[in-house]
Amino acid sequence: MSLHKDSVLKEAVLNLPAKEKDKLLVRLINKDKMLLKQLHYELLEDETDLADRIEDLKNRLEDLYDQSRSRIKNLPVYSNFKELSSLIRQGSGMINEHEKITKDKFSVLECRLLLVEEAFDRYPNLFTPSALMPAIKLQKYLMGRVKNIITLHDKLHEDLQYDLKEQMDYVLHFAEEHHLIA
Repeated sequence: MSLHKDSVLKEAVLNLPAKEKDKLLVRLINKDKMLLKQLHYELLEDETDLADRIEDLKNRLEDLYDQSRSRIKNLPVYSNFKELSSLIRQGSGMINEHEKITKDKFSVLECRLLLVEEAFDRYPNLFTPSALMPAIKLQKYLMGRVKNIITLHDKLHEDLQYDLKEQMDYVLHFAEEHHLIA
């Protein structure tokens, strides 16, 4: 049930003494890890912290690919499709969390481009046509990622678009060449 639907409870909470409301607020914040991260970012961090967060996210994405070297080969084999799909989904989750916390559109697009560009660079043979189900799933997922990247790119100011032009051109060219754009 929502507090907005129960006006009596809402009124009772609003009429609590400030000290009691503060206790409740702290207890509620502790129950939601994402809210805790968002509040920490909004209340305690500044632009330099954002730059550090972006750099940290890029490093974690690079590490994700570096750690996968022994598990994923550039050969169109069932296990490689599954592993790469898992890696890209994990990286997307990291970017989604960054987006929810910072709401910084530019860095989100920059990191999404990095994630996809690395997959294309390191494993181009995994994007050739294949009848294997994991290959089809990987390609469909990447089609969605590319579509998302295009949408994010189109919403940015043209000066910011220019800063990502080289990466964007590479991703779009590869995606078109490998039929990953619907």
